[in-house]
Amino acid sequence: MVMHVGAEAQGDERGALLAFLAEQRGAVRRAVLGLTEEQAASRPSASELSLGGLVKHVAEVEQGWVARAKGESPAVKRDASNWHECFALAEGETVAGQLAYWEEVAAETEKFIRSVPSLDDTFPLPNDPWFPPDESVSMRWLALHLIRETARHGGHADIIRESLDGKTAFELVALEAQTGQESQEA
Repeated sequence: MVMHVGAEAQGDERGALLAFLAEQRGAVRRAVLGLTEEQAASRPSASELSLGGLVKHVAEVEQGWVARAKGESPAVKRDASNWHECFALAEGETVAGQLAYWEEVAAETEKFIRSVPSLDDTFPLPNDPWFPPDESVSMRWLALHLIRETARHGGHADIIRESLDGKTAFELVALEAQTGQESQEA
């Protein structure tokens, strides 16, 4: 999982945007390292947020935005009646399953962003009450929005993880490095 985003190749705006998105995904992924399903489902604060729910949410949101940019419907339609469901793992859902799904979503996001003719190309915002009516946004906006959304929830994930077992992002980076080294030695 990316910890630092190096300088982009000259003129590679898409690569830079995708690298920053990958970095933020890594922060959320690191937050669930070494946790049981029970720990990932727990809510150690006044918030309803859990780490498993955050993983599900960021994967679902990323998929939904890329689908909209393609002119498709999101895989899961959310509205006021079921919005809360995207923040909690449902019966039969696991953190590992959500992480695997998110990997697929991330690959599709990268493929899509790299394939659009221009980052200036636009798509309409959904006709939801929290968006201005009849407004379109660019593919650049899409990438920046995904970075912002993921980073915001990465911060939530840091706080939740530290509340669970005291592990900070720095300790999780060390755990990640150790886990990666052990899997290479096996």
